[in-house]
Amino acid sequence: MTELAGQARNPARVRAFEGVLARIEERIAADGLTVGDRLPGERQLAEQLQVSRSSVREALRVLESLGVVSSQVGRGPDAGAVLTSRPGSALTGLLRLHLGLATLSLREVVDTRLMIEQWSAGHAARSRAGLETMERAIAAMDAARGPEEFVEHDIAFHAAIAEASGNRLTSAIMQALRGAVQRFAIDAVVRLGDTGGLQADHRRIRDAIRDGDAATAVEAIAVHLERAYPSTAGPAS
Repeated sequence: MTELAGQARNPARVRAFEGVLARIEERIAADGLTVGDRLPGERQLAEQLQVSRSSVREALRVLESLGVVSSQVGRGPDAGAVLTSRPGSALTGLLRLHLGLATLSLREVVDTRLMIEQWSAGHAARSRAGLETMERAIAAMDAARGPEEFVEHDIAFHAAIAEASGNRLTSAIMQALRGAVQRFAIDAVVRLGDTGGLQADHRRIRDAIRDGDAATAVEAIAVHLERAYPSTAGPAS
């Protein structure tokens, strides 16, 4: 089990998800980006946004799930994702949602997560999808050196469950929740100190999805969120 409560928290930084969206929004507003245009490659975006290439890759997966871009593999002029539809209301709406989430209460965030993640876990168990991503996230949480690093991979684990459900809107909503989730999740990890219980929950969820046991996966999500946020257990007052 890993004890993380005493680790110092790093200053908040702009996530690649927000940075990539903001950059595309700016280019669209200036009519500099149209359907068929290519975004800068991973390395160039990472340098421009001063984030890791893996963070950029994750952000581009979000845009691809929304049908905004199509990922391309290549070098030189063939590198970078291609804009496949004009984002318009879909992208700006997601941005507005993301910005508005900063004022949500813990209860609102946990209740929303419970609804989305239980539904997603049940569907993921039927398809048995996303297991490799979940496994990588669990391993990364085992190796985490502090609460923020642990939560970064914890969010990736839960986002993988939503993506495995096969519903693009559910996945997009979970991605939009990232800021609020991160804020509360770091506080929860610091309060718990020992992440062993959380990791046991993660493995139970993964195992249930792997075994196609939808009922256990759904139950395990509820147990996990109650462990992380005990103050929200029971009906709302």
